[in-house]
Amino acid sequence: MSTTMQRPLLLAGCGKMGGAMLSGWCDSGITASGVMVVEPMGAAAFESKPGVTTVASADGIPAEFDPKVVVFAVKPQQMDNVVPGYARFAKPDTVFMSIAAGKTIGYFEKHLGANAAIVRAMPNTPAAIGQGITVTCPNANVTTDQSALCSALMESVGDALSVTDEGLIDAVTALSGGGPAYVFLLIECLTEAGVQAGLPRDMAAKLSLVTVAGSAQLALTSDDAPSVLRENVTSPGGTTLEALNVLMANDGLQPIMTKAIAAATARSKELAGG
Repeated sequence: MSTTMQRPLLLAGCGKMGGAMLSGWCDSGITASGVMVVEPMGAAAFESKPGVTTVASADGIPAEFDPKVVVFAVKPQQMDNVVPGYARFAKPDTVFMSIAAGKTIGYFEKHLGANAAIVRAMPNTPAAIGQGITVTCPNANVTTDQSALCSALMESVGDALSVTDEGLIDAVTALSGGGPAYVFLLIECLTEAGVQAGLPRDMAAKLSLVTVAGSAQLALTSDDAPSVLRENVTSPGGTTLEALNVLMANDGLQPIMTKAIAAATARSKELAGG
């Protein structure tokens, strides 16, 4: 990645997602100006990384520290206790980015000030292996350069998209935020179906896992749409068609998935509404 920050980054929270992002930033070189990590439990895995400094709380941040970006990677239920400690960094040339589900831009404006530049982001867990996807949404105070920088930070751990309508973040949370869990469930279900069909469990598990992973990679690299790839596997009158007749029935996979995403979207809206 060609982007390099000219001032340091401040990361509040270094759990699984925070750690995944930090690893991607360090590897890409985007944070060559340094990273200050605030993590009460410590961040031993990163303390030896060049340019990374860790402190236990916001009180430990030096008074002269001037971050370009402040990233909130703590759990939503911890935000009330965490965010106020960072209000002193709210100025036009610093942007705040949060990855907490259910915490709206308005929430951060309330705690950081109406003039604060804020980007709300929704990543997903494959970021841990650099294969995540994130959708960002800036408030009106975020400049074009700040928005691009936040996108570049998230591209260090996968792909990144941006929206201007914050209301879409609820659907993003439901689809890609929770999406890995749905895929993992698919692997579980395929495995159990294979066992019920007579396969040894370890074989069914291996076949299911590698099939899902390989199919996803094929879809990512192919110029054909998933529907075309599906049709390529489906022979007229063959075994795959028999299975698809069940999965694509009126009460099949699509209505179930649509209902599931709708339920998750509704819950995301509830959480965002407090």
